[in-house]
Amino acid sequence: MEWNNKRYKVFILIIGMASLAFSCFIAYKASISGQKLFSISLIAIFAGMLYESFRILDHWKTVLAIFITAYFISLLAFVPGEQSQIYGFEDRIQSWTYWFLAVYSVGFAALYIEKPSAKLTEGITLLQSVALIYWILDYNLIRYDNWLTIALLTIVVLFFAFSVLHALTYIRLSEAMRIILSTWSSIIMLVLAIDNLITVLNRPDMKSTSYLSEGFSIVLQYFFLGVSSLYAVCNFMLLALLYLPEKGKSYSESFQEHKKIHLLRYLDSQVFIGHALLGIVYSSILYGLNYTFQLLPRNTVIWFVFFTFPILLNLIVWLQGKLYPKG
Repeated sequence: MEWNNKRYKVFILIIGMASLAFSCFIAYKASISGQKLFSISLIAIFAGMLYESFRILDHWKTVLAIFITAYFISLLAFVPGEQSQIYGFEDRIQSWTYWFLAVYSVGFAALYIEKPSAKLTEGITLLQSVALIYWILDYNLIRYDNWLTIALLTIVVLFFAFSVLHALTYIRLSEAMRIILSTWSSIIMLVLAIDNLITVLNRPDMKSTSYLSEGFSIVLQYFFLGVSSLYAVCNFMLLALLYLPEKGKSYSESFQEHKKIHLLRYLDSQVFIGHALLGIVYSSILYGLNYTFQLLPRNTVIWFVFFTFPILLNLIVWLQGKLYPKG
């Protein structure tokens, strides 16, 4: 979809105006019933989704178009069904949130898979692998002694070692290695994203607390809920396309066709080993402190590390450029 296409712009404009009109009507109904249409938690979800979308797609008009379209479709949650006898407005507001998360995430994932923009690196995969190890330890999964858990933990350790080896050495990133690392990254992010979605959606909203510190923690959780919803759908689609054969095609044909998506999104250049070591140290310190003092929920601190480490790394690189300019 090209933004410069006149029909496309008219279509988005019509949807935007219809959404605004319907939103005003719903807001009026909400005020009568004593309900809030836009809570702080919902705004935090919007902020998380928009921030991560801008960062990855790097095209604000495309992100805005996805947002408006998803918002319009999600408003259908307020339309009463033919079989509904009682219209519960509060339940509709909650289901509207789920509708928006699902529709926006699917739209985002479809565009990302069509043309991957933000690239994965060995360093990102390493950071994700460290997060998974912390997640396993904090859940005490390592204490289980059944054969299935032992088998899964063995696989995790092997892939963790594989990601560490690639991040801390200059082994050439062949196509096979990039597909393996990309698949491993998708599995990790799918697991962590689903865990975050389930955990946050089962926790209280902002209105349930009167403490500023607890309120900030809840806002942070809902911000990362918006971020993780994108990764849940996107990585599920990436894995499904690669490993589930299309109808009418053999597994080999389907795999060869869709492996290009994983190759496109994974850089074949090596990361600086110092940056990889910094990622290990930074994440290990935060995970260690949180494991000891339980400052934040495990899911929140994991996504906090994912969010803050690239900012920290970019800041360090910028300072190095200022202090030690080349040439």
